[in-house]
Order: sequence, then C-alpha cells, then structure tokens
Amino acid sequence: MPFKRTTLASVLLVAIGSTNAYADQQVLIGLAAPLTGPSARIGKDLENGAQLAIDAANARHPKIAGEAITYKLIAEDDQSDPRTAVSVAQRLVDAGVVGHWNTGTSIPAARVYNEAGIAQVAPVATGHAYAQQGFDTSFRIMGHDDDGGQVAGHYALQTLKAHRIAVIDDRTAFGQGLADQFIKSVEADGSKVIAREYVDDKTADFSAVLTSIRAKNPDLIFFGGVDAQAAPLARRMKQLGIKATLMGAGGFVSQTFLTLAQKEGEGVTALEPGLAIDQMPGGRAFAKAYQDRFKAPIELHAPFAYDGVGVLIAALEKADSTDPERYLPVLRASAFQGVTGTISFDTEGNLKNPTFTVYQVKENKWQPVSVAGGKP
Repeated sequence: MPFKRTTLASVLLVAIGSTNAYADQQVLIGLAAPLTGPSARIGKDLENGAQLAIDAANARHPKIAGEAITYKLIAEDDQSDPRTAVSVAQRLVDAGVVGHWNTGTSIPAARVYNEAGIAQVAPVATGHAYAQQGFDTSFRIMGHDDDGGQVAGHYALQTLKAHRIAVIDDRTAFGQGLADQFIKSVEADGSKVIAREYVDDKTADFSAVLTSIRAKNPDLIFFGGVDAQAAPLARRMKQLGIKATLMGAGGFVSQTFLTLAQKEGEGVTALEPGLAIDQMPGGRAFAKAYQDRFKAPIELHAPFAYDGVGVLIAALEKADSTDPERYLPVLRASAFQGVTGTISFDTEGNLKNPTFTVYQVKENKWQPVSVAGGKP
C-alpha cells in the first residue's frame, strides 16, 4: 500500500498530511522555531531536543501499517514573529511540516493547522489563549499562564512578602498575557499593583520605565518578557539603585540570562513551567545524552521538544496509521510517559496536572526553590 506523509504537529514540532506517496517511506516531523534572531539559541535548543527524539525513535526500527519507516526532522525558521509564523505555517503545510515556539506565533499559526486538519502539539507556548480558540487540533505539553500567573502571584505575596509591586510587560501575547494573569492573582489575594508599565520586545534601554517605577518605591518588579530583555533590565535596576526583587516567568531560566546578567542577576526570581531537569523523571539521562551529542548544556526547553516529538510518534504508532482521522483521537487520549513527566490532555488540549518550579539566581546559578502543581 502507498505510504502517506504524516499529519501531526506541534508548536514546535509537527508533521503534516498529504496523499503523496514516499518511495523511501519517510515520515516527516517538522520543527518551526526562531532559528535566527535574539531567540535563536532557544530555537536551536528545541531543534536539538527534537532531533534526539527522532534518533531514539529510528533506533527502534519502527513500522507503521506493516511497513518499515524512518522519521525525519525538518526545521524551519519563523523568527519568533507572528506574521512570519503564518507564512511559515502555510508553506510547511504545503510541504508537509509545521510547528512554532512562543505564544505569539502559535496562536495565529494554529488556525492554519486546524484548517489543514493537522495536530499541533505545543511543547512551549504558555498563553492560555492558544488552546482557547476552539480547535480540536491544538495541544500543549506545558502548563499555561493562567495557572503560572496564579502561582507566581501567590509566591510573590506569601513567600517573598512583597507589598509594593510594579509590573512591566513587553506587549507580546506571551508577556502581556502573563502579566495580566499575575496581576489577577495579586489582586485576588487582596493586594494591589502600584504601577503598570509597557515596553516592546525590542526594548534595550529600560531607563524611562524604571525611573518612573523607582519613584513609587517598589519592593518587587514583575516582568512579562523573555531572558534576553530580563538581563539588561536587571542590570539597569542595579545601576539606578532599585533594590526591588526582579521576578519573571517562562523564559527567564536560561544559561543566556546568567551570561548576560552576571552579578546583577543575583536574587532574581522566576517561575518556569515543568520540573527542574534533575527532578524530571528522565531528566538526568536526557541531560547527559544532550551533552554527549551536542557538547553543550541544555539551554532551556529541549526536554519539552523531545517529549513533543515523542507523544506525536507514540500516537502515530499506536494508531498504526498516518491518517489524522485515526491518530488524532489516539493523541487526544494520550497518557505518554515522557522525560518531563506524564503527558495527557484536558478537553481544551492543555496538559493535565501541570507542574511549575520557582527558581532563584544564587551564586550565578539558577537554583530551584519551590514546586507547585502536579499530581498530589
């Protein structure tokens, strides 16, 4: 029988359906991520994690519908830009592969994949809106910002004992959405935010917003944004003599932040979806395999990319088909044991029982200090 191109997807990883036969019986798993620009190191980290999963699957000499197949990873650069992401998504649908990294790219691209009938499993995108579009093709394997913002807000008030909280966000779907949820959590606990400021995702000089915030004497500044901007923000806070704790979530806990922030990063607090690598069920073995293969430590999200590929491949093979009508229900009912933990989905396609870890920079290292969520 002719072998059809796979129809799967992921906010990072996906493969898409076609009626064209492959003479070499390859199943394409695509990765669309920021492979250039300021977040390229994260895109490469995701690509590396995905490639390890592809290699592990091929080492088993897999078969689908009785035929030997080989999985192949196809990587595309969406530049972490929503408009580019839509173009990339459509191009990859036509070519047979799709996927993305952050919320801002995942939300508009999801419509393209849904119209094509392609499953989109997001290893990273945390904006709740991604899974609230009503698409039964959208999934995620990381906790979303409604939960993350609640955990962060509670930690800021109850553990850090913050009383005067200022908020800055980068106006992206991720940064603004996260900041909104953090504020909701703070206000639900009976506190108020004393200042709300905005930048954009290209801002390099935070002097204006920090000068305005400094006048209000905050004891904590929450930033909705990513590591490349959080580091210069931390440095500028020190230069201006602002002694408030800097707090963020999702995208802070990277090697790059430590390199850019250096001593100015000491004491920064961040919430990251998932467990610390050493606490993940397969984390230590994965970290060693990653280091052995790529001669570098994990940057941030490689284990989630690995599991994104893994849950897609598991659904394909359990369904014994590359037909989305057959493997999509299997994916939806997944109970996949991954490196990051058990992956199963709720009715929206969100990860069930997500875990969140709070980190602090101590002696220029990210140290996990608290865990919330997960199964009792």
